[in-house]
Amino acid sequence: MEEIMIRLLVDSASDYTQEEIRNKNLYFVPLQIQIEGKNYLDGVDIDTETFYEKMMNSKEFFKTSQPSPQEFLDIFEEVKKKQETLICLSLSSKLSGTYQSACLAKDMVDYENIYIVDTLTAAAGIRLLCEVAINWIGENRSVEDIVSGLEELKERVHIYAGLDTLEYLAKGGRISKTAAAIGTLASIKPIICVNHGEVVVVGKTRGVNKATSVVCEKMQSDIVDTLYPVYTLYSYGLENVEKLESKLDLDVNRARIGSTIGVHIGPNAFGVCFVSKL
Repeated sequence: MEEIMIRLLVDSASDYTQEEIRNKNLYFVPLQIQIEGKNYLDGVDIDTETFYEKMMNSKEFFKTSQPSPQEFLDIFEEVKKKQETLICLSLSSKLSGTYQSACLAKDMVDYENIYIVDTLTAAAGIRLLCEVAINWIGENRSVEDIVSGLEELKERVHIYAGLDTLEYLAKGGRISKTAAAIGTLASIKPIICVNHGEVVVVGKTRGVNKATSVVCEKMQSDIVDTLYPVYTLYSYGLENVEKLESKLDLDVNRARIGSTIGVHIGPNAFGVCFVSKL
């Protein structure tokens, strides 16, 4: 019996670089970023460093837009032609219409071996799930086992982050303007989490040092499952994430927050992503 190859698809909210996409043999669909009236395909037409440089030097707020169903359909048709099995790991449906585009595309292709997982997370949360899936594929698990495992695991993926401001999240409609008001005062650092797919403001602190401590406390209260990767996150500038890492007694992987998510959180953000114990 011929072995069926299981492949993975991620969108640009996963923050994988193009080199990583190639090395890990992933399918990739970019979101679009609108910068000063011009559209860029994230990770294709613009890299993360260039994006943040433009953000730091612009007075405008940038926007993102979801991929079209056609962009997914093109890949799904290729998967069908190759008779592969595909698991698509989508940015949270509560943050973007990317998942809906993937589902619409699946309805348009006559092929059963495509599975779409609404990760209910973003950034390193998607990366974490993808890395786990890669390991499970290497263990020759069935696609049904992998998908059900991801559906269970995604409920335990947590992201806590400290931001310079909530202004970017409010402008993008990801939180209310009322919630954003706490982050406009000088030196006040809002703390957010991604909870069941949505961005929630969970606290505010004065200064970066206190903010890193609060992020650590939130992490400890959830009890980290060290069987899975732990990531520290940063957007633009390493100083804040280095302060955070100095307070963590864990082996961590550092992951940069790419353009798709960076649009909504701005520079100088830092955080952690991990799986909590059952």
